Amino acid sequence: MKSIYAARPARRRYDTRCNRRGTVIVLAATMMVVVIGIAAFTVDFALVNVTKGQVQNAADSAAHAAMQELISGLGPGATRTSGYAASEAEDSATEMTARFRSGDIKSTQLSAERDVRFGCRSWNSTTNKWDLQWDVSPYNMVEVTVRRTTAANAPLGAVFAQILGHNSFDVEARAVASIAPTTGFYLPEESTASIDILPIALDLTTWNSLLAQIYNRTNSGFSDQHRYDSMTGNVSNSADGIPEVNIYPDANSAMPSGNRGTVDIGSPNNSTADLKRQIQNGINASDLNWFPNGELRFNEAGVLFLNGDTGISAGIESALKSIVGHVRAIPIFIEVSGPGNNAQFTITRFVGVRIMAVKLTGGPSQRYLRVQPAPYATRYALRGNVPVTVDGIMSQPLLIE
Repeated sequence: MKSIYAARPARRRYDTRCNRRGTVIVLAATMMVVVIGIAAFTVDFALVNVTKGQVQNAADSAAHAAMQELISGLGPGATRTSGYAASEAEDSATEMTARFRSGDIKSTQLSAERDVRFGCRSWNSTTNKWDLQWDVSPYNMVEVTVRRTTAANAPLGAVFAQILGHNSFDVEARAVASIAPTTGFYLPEESTASIDILPIALDLTTWNSLLAQIYNRTNSGFSDQHRYDSMTGNVSNSADGIPEVNIYPDANSAMPSGNRGTVDIGSPNNSTADLKRQIQNGINASDLNWFPNGELRFNEAGVLFLNGDTGISAGIESALKSIVGHVRAIPIFIEVSGPGNNAQFTITRFVGVRIMAVKLTGGPSQRYLRVQPAPYATRYALRGNVPVTVDGIMSQPLLIE
């Protein structure tokens, strides 16, 4: 008997894979664009960040190098004019920048005319802030900008971003370097370094008279007998435009006889051997340990008291002759009390001088220790928010921005 149910025809299954093939292609293409975009962003973002660091390093180093050149054009004993020092600073900044790689180039170029500018930084006691004035001399501040930009015709080329139509990036960095006035000196703990300070004091009245002759062209009685050659470091017997002062307390001094002399920077009983060591090699950490916190620092009243001797011994002549042509800081005093090795000097500042000629034998009128003002900066300066003076001791260049 036949089944009353007729056989149903098999239902045809619809294969959806045919339509999915087109969807996957579209999705794959879309994902490929996303992947390329991510790759472009990742690679190029990393390249830009690395380059930013490189150009910032170049700007920092160039500003530091340029400021170092400007120091020689500062103060009453400047060995260069301000303009010449600025020109050398531009060259130094350009040369230093060229040593740095930035992105896809091994040597970065700098346009000194566009990217380097000079100014004056001074402490404003009224506002208790530093005033920055650009294009104002004396130049004790320099700004350097390093550019990898389209405007400078040196953009940073893109890598993957070019696929998305972005061919380059603009990258630049800026640095400002200056120097700071000092309120004293220090050395790091257990340091083997030294600070070039001459343990011989000069009175403020004489020093100010010397500055007046240099800046105001007044005749204060100081002669110009010696020339310093900055190229060779030698001193000769001819004029160089910078008058000298005789520190030796001779009979021709305007001050009372014997009112100048050596000071004890360290032990209050410095021997001739100690003085010779300090003259030749500088003040060391052991010397500074005699002072509070190991710092040779002015107090809140702006003075520093040093023991000393109101005479200058011929025993230190050889040491002084060995540093002729060298620059040292010397203490400037406003008052001295007590005779001989009981003397106490009231120091108000340190200034930079160059040793020009020495003779400590023969009669009193034949002896001399001639020095002339000279730029002086040290990395071991205690920096302070105090007014900048034309003759003051300065720190080594530091980045302020």
